[in-house]
Amino acid sequence: MRVSLVIPTLNAGSLLEDVLRGIDAQPGADRLERVAVDSGSTDGTCERLAAHGFTVHGIDKRAFNHGTTRDLAIGKTSGEVVVLLTQDAVPTDDRWLPMLVAAYQDPAVGAAYCRQIPRDDCNPLIKKRILEWTAGRPDPVVQRLEGARQAEFDALAPLQRLQLCAYDNVAGSVRRSTWEQHPFGYRRFGEDVAFGKRLILAGHSIVYEPRSAVVHSHNRTPKEEGKRIFCDHENLRDLFDVHVLPTWADFRRASRDGQVEMVRIVDQLDLPESQRGELRTWAAEYAKWSALGIYLGGNATRLRRGWTGLWFRRVERHLRRGI
Repeated sequence: MRVSLVIPTLNAGSLLEDVLRGIDAQPGADRLERVAVDSGSTDGTCERLAAHGFTVHGIDKRAFNHGTTRDLAIGKTSGEVVVLLTQDAVPTDDRWLPMLVAAYQDPAVGAAYCRQIPRDDCNPLIKKRILEWTAGRPDPVVQRLEGARQAEFDALAPLQRLQLCAYDNVAGSVRRSTWEQHPFGYRRFGEDVAFGKRLILAGHSIVYEPRSAVVHSHNRTPKEEGKRIFCDHENLRDLFDVHVLPTWADFRRASRDGQVEMVRIVDQLDLPESQRGELRTWAAEYAKWSALGIYLGGNATRLRRGWTGLWFRRVERHLRRGI
């Protein structure tokens, strides 16, 4: 198969060099078509990409969108399989690319994604969340619906629908012919899982291949995590009817209980007391911001209406800033 690779970039920094060396180490890397779409980097990102064989297409930063920017990049490639990578996901070894591409030996497969391994310095609580997410599992999975697909999908519980459609383009891939039928389209956030749902309902398979892996994680503040959780749960309600905290009372209870549970988890970790105390503070704040993000995201459609609409739209603009 002809294989292409696309990366959206913006001021990727020195870590990009690790990503590019990981790409160069893959079997057949000399034949890999490489395309990047850059949103106005000023730190040498474009020069690094060019030095590693990338064709770089520039766009205005204001034009960036998680869905349509990836569509733009894929449209500039010619491969039968297009690999999608972010600027901070480092391949773990030389099996990353071949194991990801091998999934397409099955003609039913429309997309495949790989395992994400937290960085050594990853916040222990974020590490726990990553390892519990679909892209953190140790075992391979083929996600597919048979028969009357819409009816089968509707019969599933909301979280089962999410598991079925899970797809992650931090380090994933698509079959070109499938993407041509189902492009990502305009999406401010969660373009990958929305894409996964369309593929599943259209009868394609999505493969999770953990033998293909990247190192990827972020140490964000509790507020930054809460903003991303808000965007996640707005999507999950819209796509799968996941509605974890329907009421304000549910939010308050989740915030209170979450703080207790998070601190309990921290106290079980084998850490020096100085680190444990700092992490306890982080964990308590994270529990509050996480619950708030889940509540506001899951109730966003309702909160935009009526007397709460003006207040909520202001809050929403703040929560989306920088995402």
